[in-house]
Amino acid sequence: MNARRLWHWQYRSAPYLFLAPFILLFAVFGAWPLARSLMLSFFASVGPGQMRFVGLGNYRFLILHDRVFWIAALNTTGFAVAYVLLYIPLSLGLALLLNRRLRLRSLFRFAFFSTTLVGQVFVAVIFSQLFDPRHGIISLTVSFLSGHAITEINWLTDPNLILPSILIADLWLSIGFGMIYFLAALQAVDPQLYEAAAVDGAGRFRLFWHITLPGIRPVLIFLALVGTINAFQLFELPWVLLQSSGSSSVRGLTIVGYLFLKGFQQGDLGNAAAIGWILVALLAFVSLAQARLSGLSRAVS
Repeated sequence: MNARRLWHWQYRSAPYLFLAPFILLFAVFGAWPLARSLMLSFFASVGPGQMRFVGLGNYRFLILHDRVFWIAALNTTGFAVAYVLLYIPLSLGLALLLNRRLRLRSLFRFAFFSTTLVGQVFVAVIFSQLFDPRHGIISLTVSFLSGHAITEINWLTDPNLILPSILIADLWLSIGFGMIYFLAALQAVDPQLYEAAAVDGAGRFRLFWHITLPGIRPVLIFLALVGTINAFQLFELPWVLLQSSGSSSVRGLTIVGYLFLKGFQQGDLGNAAAIGWILVALLAFVSLAQARLSGLSRAVS
């Protein structure tokens, strides 16, 4: 009887025992830090030892009075929009090209995907050399294509070129990631659909618009959402690029960069936590908007 009860107890408790390590680790390293940061956003602090409850004061200050925060938010939003509008077409175009029967196709696929295997700091160090005003490869290439001897291009110090420079570096880093997903989606489209449409006289554009795009639509929505989230969370790449160039312009400051500046350089942990939760709310809004738009487009189609 005791053995039967023991077996019954093990049978009932086994799922919870298997889940216990994950729940414990998530509670210690996930749930508690999130709850702690939310509580911290309601305090004014100068370092962890001096804190004073201010309620929503940090949020009011950021939204109503902090000009630098709005500059960082506009920089990040503009970058995210430009990034997604270029990231999706370039990744899809590259996938369409490498989905054909080409010589050394596997080598090209690996070459384009290999950029995603390195970190943003490494890419920032490389592009800090490529963006050298006088001797960088990008400056020399622009000079050659324009047909004029350009003495120098201040990619990382000119306020009008800082965000385009960061955009170029981030696209180089991430296009291979989108290419792999689009390749998998393209190969999952039923070839018989193309054959039937070709027999009916459909051209390449109609094949792409009515067969390819609907077939890869879930991956397209996924990459647009992930790309938007990654763009809003951008930090290491612009931070290292601008630090290496000695630029003091705020045109390259992102929301996460401003969070790091307030929290870890100025010691204002409450303000930094409030910035983080504003970013969470912004990402939730953008994600829900994209989901609603994708659902609306599905209903229309």
